[in-house]
Amino acid sequence: MAEHHYDVVVIGAGPSGEGAAMNATKHGKRVAIIEDKPTVGGNCTHWGTIPSKALRHSVKQIITFNTNQMFRDIGEPRWFSFPRVLQNAQKVIGKQVKLRTQFYARNRVDLLNGRASFLDRNRIEIRGNKSVETLHFKQAIIATGSRPYLPPDVDFRHHRIYNSDTILSLSHTPRTLVIYGAGVIGSEYASIFAGLGVKVDLINPGSRLLTFLDDEISDALSYHLRNNGVLVRHNEQYESVVGDDHGVVLSLQSGKKIRADAFLWCNGRSGNTDTLGLENVGLVPNGRGQLAVDDHYRTDVENIYAVGDVIGWPSLASAAYDQGRSASSDIVKDEYFRFVSDVPTGIYTIPEISSVGKTERELTEAKVPYEVGQAFFKDLARAQITGEAVGMLKILFHRESREILGIHCFGDQAAEIVHIGQAIMNQPGEANSLNYFINTTFNYPTMAEAYRVAALNGLNRIF
Repeated sequence: MAEHHYDVVVIGAGPSGEGAAMNATKHGKRVAIIEDKPTVGGNCTHWGTIPSKALRHSVKQIITFNTNQMFRDIGEPRWFSFPRVLQNAQKVIGKQVKLRTQFYARNRVDLLNGRASFLDRNRIEIRGNKSVETLHFKQAIIATGSRPYLPPDVDFRHHRIYNSDTILSLSHTPRTLVIYGAGVIGSEYASIFAGLGVKVDLINPGSRLLTFLDDEISDALSYHLRNNGVLVRHNEQYESVVGDDHGVVLSLQSGKKIRADAFLWCNGRSGNTDTLGLENVGLVPNGRGQLAVDDHYRTDVENIYAVGDVIGWPSLASAAYDQGRSASSDIVKDEYFRFVSDVPTGIYTIPEISSVGKTERELTEAKVPYEVGQAFFKDLARAQITGEAVGMLKILFHRESREILGIHCFGDQAAEIVHIGQAIMNQPGEANSLNYFINTTFNYPTMAEAYRVAALNGLNRIF
């Protein structure tokens, strides 16, 4: 049995693991990263963020082609199968894997394939296909990510019942689809399949869509999903999911029954901790397999950290990179450590959604005297040129100090647009002000110009 010694061992080569490994090696630490999949990138690259967003982009292009009058003049609308559209996503995955593999090689991080398990607080065992290795470490960072939560009473081995990972192996285009779970993943896939002409039933166990969003933005998403043919059913819990050779029947506790060609489960995720041998180091995950950490990403074991989806909120690739980097910053004691809390949401429905800061509901409950500035995309020259007229930008600001309190955007390029507002919100003192947008010249025509329009709209409300 081979034995090796490292300063830092990272378990998981997804976004959080990559961020942790790169920062540690750049500070002179001897680093190993362990991955149980054949290639690096984690769930983000292979089953989550990258394939679903590449898939969404292709579907959006199809929608543009089929609804643009200029294209209608040269041909009939085109229909594309799900597997055909998925091919583009596979190309992106390959490029991401190649790029990230090069990162590890160039920075001299040892990439080890196999399943990791703790032997004690300073040793990890790696079991590969033909070998067993032991790594001695000073610090370890758990970055093993998450997987779809699968209730035991649903038969996910049935060829018409999918979860958010296995849906990427769908080999046909169903005419009808039931999606159970209307969180971020469920809402995104509802948009994607509706864009391909599939009749979608979106089952929401809650009372409204994405309750963490500003109410106006949540309402806009609900409207546009329905406008695109998605039937949203709120306050529904499943009783059973039964598949046969021709389709799937979903029985709800309310007594309703829904039949569709296929069923997609998008209701919750579980941390990948069950095979790590955590009992050997005294760590106990919660019921969803997640690990508790302090404000420096340390677990209850001083030299073992945890980052990314395995610790729960916010379960975003963007935050995971920074969490991993911050955990290794704590280890190497550099100047860049921060607890990641300022995280913009990026929801890639059609149209997309992004926000940062407080919502109107939160500010009202806190009795903060805020005001609203709005810019509707239909009034922007750039949106009229591109034909992406659906959407709005909303700035929430303190009516006395003009401090920016929240940015909420719905529509094309929302996830890009929000960063301008985020940058101003993060300025110290009086630099965080609505006045920046009023007194700054924006390129014309651009989508960023929405900030000037919204700021002037809000200024007009102050008396």
